Amino acid sequence: MDKANVIIVGAGHGGAMASIALRQAGFEGSIAVIGREPEIPYDRPPLSKEYLAKDKTFDRLYIRPAQFWADKAVSMILNTEVTAIDPAAQSVSLSDGRTMGYDDLIWAGGGDPRKLPVPGGDLGGVYGVRTRADVDSMMAALDGGVEKVVVIGGGYIGLEAAAVLTKLGKSVVLLEALPRVLARVAGEELSAFYEAEHRAHDVDLRTNVGVTALEGDNGQVTGVRLADGSLIPAEMVIVGIGIIPSVQPLIAAGAEGGNGVNIDALCRTSLPHIYAIGDCAAHANGFAEGAVIRLESVQNANDQAKVAANAICGNEAPYKATPWFWSNQYDLKLQTVGLSTGHDQTVTRGDPATRSFSVIYLKAGRVIALDCVNAIKDYTQGRKLVELGLEASEEALANTDVPLKELVPA
Repeated sequence: MDKANVIIVGAGHGGAMASIALRQAGFEGSIAVIGREPEIPYDRPPLSKEYLAKDKTFDRLYIRPAQFWADKAVSMILNTEVTAIDPAAQSVSLSDGRTMGYDDLIWAGGGDPRKLPVPGGDLGGVYGVRTRADVDSMMAALDGGVEKVVVIGGGYIGLEAAAVLTKLGKSVVLLEALPRVLARVAGEELSAFYEAEHRAHDVDLRTNVGVTALEGDNGQVTGVRLADGSLIPAEMVIVGIGIIPSVQPLIAAGAEGGNGVNIDALCRTSLPHIYAIGDCAAHANGFAEGAVIRLESVQNANDQAKVAANAICGNEAPYKATPWFWSNQYDLKLQTVGLSTGHDQTVTRGDPATRSFSVIYLKAGRVIALDCVNAIKDYTQGRKLVELGLEASEEALANTDVPLKELVPA
């Protein structure tokens, strides 16, 4: 049986950074990264932005060049899945029939795009946006003459894709089942701003819309049937309604979890010598008042990778990272710090009409998050307000003549 001292399952950002963090911490044992895709680790957020828009070639998305992994003695086992885990034997079964042993295992499996649960969801021309293969296939179809695109889902993936497709000159309809876009992650002020921006760029954006079926001809999607009976013609449908955490082998092996796999502050699962990080890892987060959540972000994958790697190396430092996110749409750069879930007050700092402003979220008078649109100073200075959970008045927060850093006690 083959063996690596540390096996990392998942060749995305979390898996890549875990291997780097192990070497940085002085780990000298063997490391094997097992990835489902044929590619060495690459940066996924640009897939729905710069890569789809052809502003970046794929070689610019690699987290590190191929030679780096060879130099660091990190073995890449690609085009391969882990199908089962035997915690007692400390081994994994691979899709190519092999079995590999480990001393420690880091699960960085990420997730798979949630499929639209309606008839026709498996038609040709229906895409998720998760891998290079997804986007390469979309780009080939777009280059082949596709003009009418329906995007289902008004989260960041859907909005980013709509922005790029509009830039490419395509006719775009965006459908959101909830009353507003970004409803799960942002306040009404930010939702209203982005809805207006997309409509100003000729996106036919509709909220409160239910989809009952995708219709097709010869196996290819031709339209989206709505709950009111109407049909939207479509040559391509992009589905951005979240992910399903890829944790099945862990759960089957007895790991605790539900929506993801549960981990403690050191990223340990309930199974011995098995850690989990990134999109699939459910953890108690201090910025969510201790609620168990999953964070789907590069920041989270990065920071949990370091925690797990350090724990394996005997340096146990609990995960306490500040959540941050970003989104690029048109010429707008959104930067978010903190978690706005559960806020009871919002303050708009600046004028949205100028396309440079911030929405500040408070709970019981404390600043818990900021959404900053083309407002880098607010983002960098407001971070401390979130990290310290400071109280501030609405008047002070709204006053753009007073830098946010002046609201932080010396």
